[in-house]
Amino acid sequence: MTFIQTILRGIGQVMFQNNIYSGLLFLIGIFYNSWLLGLAALFGTIISTVSAHVLKYPKEAIKNGLYGFNGTLTGIAVFCFFEVSVVTVFALFLGAILSTVIMAYLQKIILPFTAPFVMATWLTIYFLIVIFNFPLLAPLEQIESSLNFLISSGNSFGQVMFQENSITGLFFFIGILLNNKLMAVYAAYAAVLGPIVGWLVSESSSTINAGLMGYNAILCAIALVGTGWKDFLWITSAIILSTLLNIGMAMTGLITLTAPFVLATWGILMVNKV
Repeated sequence: MTFIQTILRGIGQVMFQNNIYSGLLFLIGIFYNSWLLGLAALFGTIISTVSAHVLKYPKEAIKNGLYGFNGTLTGIAVFCFFEVSVVTVFALFLGAILSTVIMAYLQKIILPFTAPFVMATWLTIYFLIVIFNFPLLAPLEQIESSLNFLISSGNSFGQVMFQENSITGLFFFIGILLNNKLMAVYAAYAAVLGPIVGWLVSESSSTINAGLMGYNAILCAIALVGTGWKDFLWITSAIILSTLLNIGMAMTGLITLTAPFVLATWGILMVNKV
């Protein structure tokens, strides 16, 4: 039971929720949209958590899921971008382990957030494409439709874990609300403001509706949560910055993942220290 709780905390920590019920709701939400990605999330979390045990990282941090969540995201990412095969399963295994090692190193220098996932996944994608000549899965064709901020907000929550599904997004939102109401309020604010920023800079309605303008914003809002007006201003700044970074990085052809969130949040925290 302790190990199961650790795994659920790891999944919950993707959105900074150290709560087994939040993690369970997140996992249910992923399985609701895709059983394959649900398994990938579960295996990624288990592999990264077990790796932390084997490498004898701090037990309390492992118990709180801090060595699990980057593995969760790495696991989902591999099967989100590549077909299932012996090679990609092995890549998931190595990527999850790598995310744990990077986490242990980075936290000695800076708050890692999801940077270990980003680094491990970029390396995994590079090796699968360049070394093994694996093609990326063709993205689903986006049907142009009128802008719908309700759909975009729901999908923004889902896209935190690569799920373009509003019901999944609702599971994620409830998981946050269950653990921390203030975080849920700010996450909802980000899920609306991020798409608005995308609309103001003329991103396509299909991209906005898919939730691609909101998921980094949501992570920024949760990571910087606070009760004061200054916190509100910093969170708003981070939401805008992460959305613009997401757009700019995507224009280069880079798979952005949660790098815009990490860079924007690091930037805001550095400015706060000055």
